[in-house]
Amino acid sequence: MYNTAGSYFPPMRRAKQQLAEGECIDILKNEWRGVLSINGGGGHPYGVPLDFVYDEDNGRIYFHCAKTGHKLDLLKNDPRVSFCVYDKGFRREGEWALNIKCVIAFGTVRFITDFEETVARVRQLGLKYYPTPEECEAEVINAASRVQMLEMTIEHMTGKIVNES
Repeated sequence: MYNTAGSYFPPMRRAKQQLAEGECIDILKNEWRGVLSINGGGGHPYGVPLDFVYDEDNGRIYFHCAKTGHKLDLLKNDPRVSFCVYDKGFRREGEWALNIKCVIAFGTVRFITDFEETVARVRQLGLKYYPTPEECEAEVINAASRVQMLEMTIEHMTGKIVNES
């Protein structure tokens, strides 16, 4: 599985449930929301649900937020994060339990400070969520100056299929 962080991350205990890297990337490309977990204040983790876009060209994940706030304060102190995404799940015929494919990516977050790069990433994110390119472009023009874009570099990624039974 994708790993640039050395041996810090142990192998998956239930290897039979592990997803191939391509399946993980498909989930990152196609799902709409995930939870970004940050090292929070006072030793408590801080998880926040976010919209995101995965850039297949560079293997990075992009998020948007306001230019100030608790999340940004925490990231300034410690840019290490994990990001969890899971699909809608499915049931096998005759079974009650839901089967969910999930991905957890570990890495670091960088604040994007260049305005041109911010606009490009806001547009990339918007094209994933807005119904038409025209609606996306209107929002890019309206919001880009007020948005802080974040870029997550993935150091380790793993995925598995989880059965709820």
